[in-house]
Amino acid sequence: MTSLVELRVLEGPNLYFPRAAIKLTLDVSALTEAPEGVVRRIAARSGLRSVRPGAAMSGFRQRSVMRLMVKLVRQIAVESGTLRLAVRVRPVSEQSHLVVAFPWRDRNRALALGDAVVHVLDGLSGGDIDELMSQAAAQVAAAERGPGPTTLKPRIPVVAVTGTNGKTTTSRMIAHIARTAGHLVGWSNTDGIYVDGVQVEAGDYSGPSGAGRVLAHKEVDFAVTETARGGILLKGIGLLYNDVSVVTNVTADHLGLQGIDTVDQLAEVKSVVPQITKKSGWAVLNADDPRAYAMRRVTKAQPWVFTRDPDSPAIREVLAAGGRATTIIDGWIAVLRPDADADPLVEVVDVPMTLSGLSRFNVENSLAAASAALAAGIAREDVVDGLRTFRPDIEHNPGRMNFFTINGISVVMDLAHNEAGLEALVEIMRGVRAPDARILLGIGAVGDRQDDLIALLGEIGARDADQIAIGNKDRYLRGRTHDEIDALLREGAERVGVTDVPAYSTELESLQALLKDAQPGDVVGLMCHAEREEVYDWILAQGGTPDTPEDLRDKVRRARG
Repeated sequence: MTSLVELRVLEGPNLYFPRAAIKLTLDVSALTEAPEGVVRRIAARSGLRSVRPGAAMSGFRQRSVMRLMVKLVRQIAVESGTLRLAVRVRPVSEQSHLVVAFPWRDRNRALALGDAVVHVLDGLSGGDIDELMSQAAAQVAAAERGPGPTTLKPRIPVVAVTGTNGKTTTSRMIAHIARTAGHLVGWSNTDGIYVDGVQVEAGDYSGPSGAGRVLAHKEVDFAVTETARGGILLKGIGLLYNDVSVVTNVTADHLGLQGIDTVDQLAEVKSVVPQITKKSGWAVLNADDPRAYAMRRVTKAQPWVFTRDPDSPAIREVLAAGGRATTIIDGWIAVLRPDADADPLVEVVDVPMTLSGLSRFNVENSLAAASAALAAGIAREDVVDGLRTFRPDIEHNPGRMNFFTINGISVVMDLAHNEAGLEALVEIMRGVRAPDARILLGIGAVGDRQDDLIALLGEIGARDADQIAIGNKDRYLRGRTHDEIDALLREGAERVGVTDVPAYSTELESLQALLKDAQPGDVVGLMCHAEREEVYDWILAQGGTPDTPEDLRDKVRRARG
């Protein structure tokens, strides 16, 4: 048996350090279960002069072991020739496991130090602590020099976007605004890598490799990177810093993965993005989201908040500190600066992504994009032009709030992969539904969500729609079966009295079934994650047409009577 659970090399800024680090996940049972005398001897050898081990397997023991691991790693480093080493230790949900992290400049020596720590822990059951520590230090000292981190130092302006919902839409809007201003823009997101509006590689590039590929393009002079939690946790951020960071919001999503079990822990992960924003740059934060707004305290950058509430206390606080704010005043997107009148940029109804102001989430995304673009130095008139010309269609924002009309029936597709996304989708559907018409909804879930979150999607869908159907996502089962996911969605639907929810093999089949039951004026929505292109092709083959901003405005007006 080994104490090593995982050794991971993080190539850039991460949850533990603003630079490359080694992350060790260790089974420290040898310490948490050891007699107190053993723990004291190890502590003394590691240079920890005072320790209260507490009873084996107790919370006090776990805290003592965390302190001990910091000293143990540093002592091995000192004896191997590294006089100063930052070490951070964190508990995880498994009581006998700990994460130990330390920064690195030489890959081989860093890996050797990780192996040396494991060597000591593995030998505690019968070995002499003095001999184990000496062997470990010698092992590190003997390691040959290796390569350094691959973290990139940007040569062009970089806007980094993170958050739970709205990352892709916001990053696409910023990229569009920058292109409107004449920049040759490279951006990476969950769909792929784009250069000057053309996809050059498909796939999920919301991690460090996406940022690296964008910056490697010699002609790109402005970069927008979508930064997801997985990339931060598994590889680190690929850039040393960014010029502008954006945090859209933080809500429950992907919990229970990579040691992140709560929304507060998730917020801590996402805060890495504003933490590495340049001191001369701007951190654009959602003032309506308390976790996002709190990140102003962990960044050296200047704060620029966005909020739909022009009377938000956050605006007063940030302006008093010399920051900026973007909000809605009298139906206009407006920018606020200290000791200056509000600057109205554009009316909300003239921003197609807001669907005439109907989409609360896209109003926020528009506020975030305008803030980031201005913070990055893009001219005011180009920001206004970009907001007016970015549309919720296949060309500008594929897979996000895309509207079509088929035989008088409105069809809307959206990723809507979590609770907040589904509620935003339903909000839009209500806003374009004709009087006395119905809402029909195709729901589904990705397999790596927690049981309660999958069931919640079923509950929201059944509560807010007149009719629902399940569409499965073969490519996103992630360890589950169709039957498991269907059962959880139906469990949620039953909480609000909806039973006999039909399930179909694909997202497209669920849409087809709902459209058979729909009447002119009804709105059919689809949580579309796996079959976007297939759904597009089928809708167009049936004579469906994409809605223009003018079409959507007319639908909203009719819905309001």
